[in-house]
Amino acid sequence: ASAAAAKMLAAEGFDQDFGARPLKRAIQRLVQNPLANMVLAGEVAPGSRIQLEVEDGVLVLNPAAAEETGPKS
Repeated sequence: ASAAAAKMLAAEGFDQDFGARPLKRAIQRLVQNPLANMVLAGEVAPGSRIQLEVEDGVLVLNPAAAEETGPKS
């Protein structure tokens, strides 16, 4: 994830009263659900890597950017 994406997830997942407890719901809403839709639509090949980025204030899952970086060792 880009630094901006991590910062956005941290901001979305923090609540003054509950601390970081809402982080799980933020990750489900912003990452897991869109990723599941991408997999079901055939937009993500098995073994692909996904890069999380922020574009125009919106968290974006970008499989193309992740594929360009190649496998990590």
